[in-house]
Amino acid sequence: MPPLKISKKHHKHINNPFPSPPKSLPLIHGSLSYNRILPHRQVYTIGKDFQLLWRSSNGGYVSVSHKSEPDRSLWSSIPGEAFISAASVKTEVEESRGSFVINDGDISFLCDHQNIDEIKTICKSDIERKVNDSEFLYGLFQSNDKNDPIELVKRSQFPTLVICGWVSSKKVKRFASKNLCFWERKLSLGRVGKSSLTARYWVLFNQRNNHQVEFQVRFGELKQLQSSRPYQRFSEGFQGQRWKQVPLRRRRRVSCFLSPRDFLVLSSDDDENEEEKADKVKEFNRVFITYSSERDEKFYGFGEQFSHMEFKGKRVPILVQEQGIGRGDQPITFAANLVSYRSGGDWSTTYAPSPFYMTSKMRCLYLEGYNFSVFDLTELDRVQIQVHGNFVGGRILKGSSPVEFIERYTETIGRPPVLPNWIINGAIIGMQGGTEAVRRVWDQLKAHDVPVSAFWLQDWVGKRKTIIGSQLWWNWEVDTTHYAGWRELVHDFRANNIRVMAYCNPCLVPTNEKPNKNKNLFEEAEKLDILVKAKNGTTYMVPNTAFDVGMLDLTHPNASCWFKRILHEMVDCGIRGWMADFGEGLPLDANLFSGEDPITAHNRYPELWARVNREFVDEWKSNCGGKEREDEEESLVFFMRAGFRESPKWAMLFWEGDQMVSWQHNDGIKSSVTGLLSSGLSGFAFNHSDIGGYCSINFPMINYQRSEELLMRWMELNAFNTVYRTHEGNKPESNCQFYSNSKTFSHFSRFAKVYKAWKFYRVQLVKEASQNGLPIARHLFLHYPHDEHIHSLTYQQFLVGTEILVVPVLDKGKKQVKAYFPLEQGSSWQHMWTGKIFGRSSIDSENIHQGLEAWVEAPIGYPAIFFKSGSPVGEQFKTNLQALGIL
Repeated sequence: MPPLKISKKHHKHINNPFPSPPKSLPLIHGSLSYNRILPHRQVYTIGKDFQLLWRSSNGGYVSVSHKSEPDRSLWSSIPGEAFISAASVKTEVEESRGSFVINDGDISFLCDHQNIDEIKTICKSDIERKVNDSEFLYGLFQSNDKNDPIELVKRSQFPTLVICGWVSSKKVKRFASKNLCFWERKLSLGRVGKSSLTARYWVLFNQRNNHQVEFQVRFGELKQLQSSRPYQRFSEGFQGQRWKQVPLRRRRRVSCFLSPRDFLVLSSDDDENEEEKADKVKEFNRVFITYSSERDEKFYGFGEQFSHMEFKGKRVPILVQEQGIGRGDQPITFAANLVSYRSGGDWSTTYAPSPFYMTSKMRCLYLEGYNFSVFDLTELDRVQIQVHGNFVGGRILKGSSPVEFIERYTETIGRPPVLPNWIINGAIIGMQGGTEAVRRVWDQLKAHDVPVSAFWLQDWVGKRKTIIGSQLWWNWEVDTTHYAGWRELVHDFRANNIRVMAYCNPCLVPTNEKPNKNKNLFEEAEKLDILVKAKNGTTYMVPNTAFDVGMLDLTHPNASCWFKRILHEMVDCGIRGWMADFGEGLPLDANLFSGEDPITAHNRYPELWARVNREFVDEWKSNCGGKEREDEEESLVFFMRAGFRESPKWAMLFWEGDQMVSWQHNDGIKSSVTGLLSSGLSGFAFNHSDIGGYCSINFPMINYQRSEELLMRWMELNAFNTVYRTHEGNKPESNCQFYSNSKTFSHFSRFAKVYKAWKFYRVQLVKEASQNGLPIARHLFLHYPHDEHIHSLTYQQFLVGTEILVVPVLDKGKKQVKAYFPLEQGSSWQHMWTGKIFGRSSIDSENIHQGLEAWVEAPIGYPAIFFKSGSPVGEQFKTNLQALGIL
């Protein structure tokens, strides 16, 4: 395959504050041809519930539908255009402390002509008769995770459908991707002469259940093709024996015939010299799948996204990485990029992407596997998925609503367990500073009657001084100097039904300079040979802020058991929950025990990290006999920020990472709402953000500090998250804290009680999420997909379940908000504080999909909260607020 070039940018001190966007291939426009013996129109069966329609009109196209709705396309190619293309492209990666940019380099060749030779259905008996035909079985039924193809056959619902043919291209002259603006012109100029590269392909459609079709795209060996007719296109078909004896140089003669399943491979000595470099490339490393989209179709999902809810017109990369500092908000992105290479990120950078989407036209698709992929939605009439690899697998879902899609999607990828009751009971207090500071704040919390569930003590491992300030010792044991009297503190909390939570991650730091350590986990892991290796076989020291760390190689069979022992020791010292941080920073040039491609492993690593933690939680519960105790003292929980497609199966709870302490759109309070809702539409049912944000900056002329107003508005917002948790931020002394003064303390107490007042509904929603995958906080698209106004909303408002509508104040100095009330099915909404009703009687329109917009007063302490008129949930919420003295 073409070489992978990785550039390390960790230690660049002065950088371009406005880095250029990643170099990427443009959307590929390929041509389609087909064997003329194919019928003009044919319907083929896929399993018992799906079908594929082939039509030769307008150049030919295929369409997948469900038999219950044969006229509604779930997926369709574009008439006359290739839906499968492939290429070999050099890959260039720039890497800096968890931030990654993958660029497309020089192109070796592009096969953008697709020929359909045959469309056929395959029955189980056909497979059984060919059980020893390895090419047939492994070419069609081998999955990307190397499952036994015979087992896959047993699980398949026959008949399956196979489309096979060739992808090919005339020779393409090499050119650098920096000239991408001339792409199309250069491609047309490059196709001269007789030489062409070609490969056989197979597209398999296989029903997996009554609402999912699996698809796979595979390729045969790449060959060089030379025709006796220099400009013959595959559109002229492969009917019969069209090839003759072809005279070659040095008086060689070869007699060849083409059957529909073969292709001719001939080359002269001159051609061999000309193609010497190309011949070294034996397979593709890019696959393109292109299919139709309606011009007004809206796309939602793609994991946790912080800047946008809807993605039509955008190019969405699916790569786990740091979200960045600023992500396009200025001037902070400028400053972050200047001092650390590309650390500002952009609108697309995220900890937890997912190759999944659903649309306003009720279409849904996701990719399997872990290859880096890009969803190109920049042209209104099509989607093109570019996958970095030589194989593509995925699924097409059938559904009639976004709710159905989430239920059916999470049925496959997995759903979270029911959260322990204690973590959704009251506030989680994020504290640092040691025993004395924690006890002082605890006394204040009791004085202000704050309902508290836990103290989350991030610095339980002790702190170290670095060039950028105070940072944690990543050696996962309690620092009994920093937290003197740890056992007594845990005991006193337990006596008051308060849990202790901590912090860990899959990295370890050398502790030679730590004065009060009991063990050196880095040294222990290195001796066990379970840390990620560099290419030269030594321990890969991964740069992180001001120090380097070793990273657990979770593909090593011994790494998981070893770290579970660390978690066991944490629980033994009284910890009942923890932040399982990081997971997004596996270097793309790592040498892993499994030997797998590190770029693919990079996207898989967050799932492996979640799995280690989840398996320990389940094993701990099992060892406790599974007994449900009234105080739930043995219930454990962890939360994490990095994730990929199947993370909901393993992670118990998510948080959104490190937002800026700002009002901004891409990386401030607004982005926390967008991330909450986009992740919910992607199967991440339980999510929340740090109250007040995390990242403060004190640069000359660029200063970001958490203000009192921002903190109080964030308290109001997060009272409607799954978990109500504070964080002091990266610079506690620079930020306003909930304990800063009596005003902030009173406000924090007020909204901890608001959070408590809807616990009865939260318990119900948590149970439902574990059963159907639906999130706690929901974008209105989930329940009102036919309301056109909904598609313009991002962070402005959201639903809690189906019964509560929250319109948060997310701008400095604002005391009113514009709320939109969906009024389908005759519903109306009641304002929590005034009792005012907003309903259909307020408007004259008879359009059942039209709602109502209204300005609503929302001073600090009284955010715009509504519930459905007549809703038992709303009435109980209101009653509870009255009982707590809030209403």
